[in-house]
Amino acid sequence: MSQLNKIRVGVMRGGPSSEYEVSLKTGEAVLNHLSREKYEVIDIFISEDGTWHIHGLPKNEHDALHTLDVVVNAMHGEYGEDGKVQSVLDHMKVPYTGSQAFASALAMRKDLAKQSIKSIGIKTPYWKTITRDESGIDKLAEIFRLIPHPSIVKPAGAGSSVGVSIVKTFSDLSSALEKAFSVSDVAIIEEYISGREATCGVIDDFRGEKYYSLLPVEIVPANDKTFFDYEAKYHGKSQEICPGNFDQEIKVELQRLAKLVHEHLGLRHYSRSDFIIHPTRGIYFLEANTLPGLTSESLLPKSLVAVGSSLPEFLDHIITLARNRV
Repeated sequence: MSQLNKIRVGVMRGGPSSEYEVSLKTGEAVLNHLSREKYEVIDIFISEDGTWHIHGLPKNEHDALHTLDVVVNAMHGEYGEDGKVQSVLDHMKVPYTGSQAFASALAMRKDLAKQSIKSIGIKTPYWKTITRDESGIDKLAEIFRLIPHPSIVKPAGAGSSVGVSIVKTFSDLSSALEKAFSVSDVAIIEEYISGREATCGVIDDFRGEKYYSLLPVEIVPANDKTFFDYEAKYHGKSQEICPGNFDQEIKVELQRLAKLVHEHLGLRHYSRSDFIIHPTRGIYFLEANTLPGLTSESLLPKSLVAVGSSLPEFLDHIITLARNRV
């Protein structure tokens, strides 16, 4: 195909986010798996201070975007996954992969997403939301009394388990919140549910299904890890079993719930939802990822391989969806 007939694809990576390094890796994977026969690929690198670059040269947003046919959003966390960059792309009328601005902002705020999912009858661990300016000793004592322990403290607006801590005693709480507030102005204190960790991806309009569910992955943290944290995710400190060793009833229910979460939150093109399976209380929703990682260590690419697909096929598919404004 001649250069004139190729689709001009911008791959957006990096950005002012606590997940900057992960985004660089996802962006690298996307750049390496896009067909040069079909696409003219443009690397849009956004530095940690928010400066956009093309071919290593600083560019304003208009100059970076105005010649593109479509953008693959390979960013994670704040700015890239919370609706901000989606609003820029909408304003520029550039098609892009992934969820739109409102759904991105909703899913990124774990507390708001949990409230929305709870409203349709899906179980989620009990939680309380706390802001930085509410974190006085009396407020913390009140919340600590309300939450079963151990509990988990998470930033309300970050992913990749950045800033997450296990809290067992009241003395743990202030340091856990300090860690969470280092990446988000809002945190949640959530009941810790013991059980098997699972995650399940969903793709729009794939293989003849409106919402196609990938096979659930089982996540087994290393012996020294209580949960699937950043180190476990990106430094091989966990075992990911794909497909997971779930019985048929659990597998089907995880797939059903992942599709329901995707639809109810208004997510687009693809997503990955995380769950915990308690041995007697059943399946609990934890969070939805609107731009799950696509690195070699990431769970979505492993799920694609498990159903006989691949990252190049997936990228072709979501680019087509974006260009068709689906």
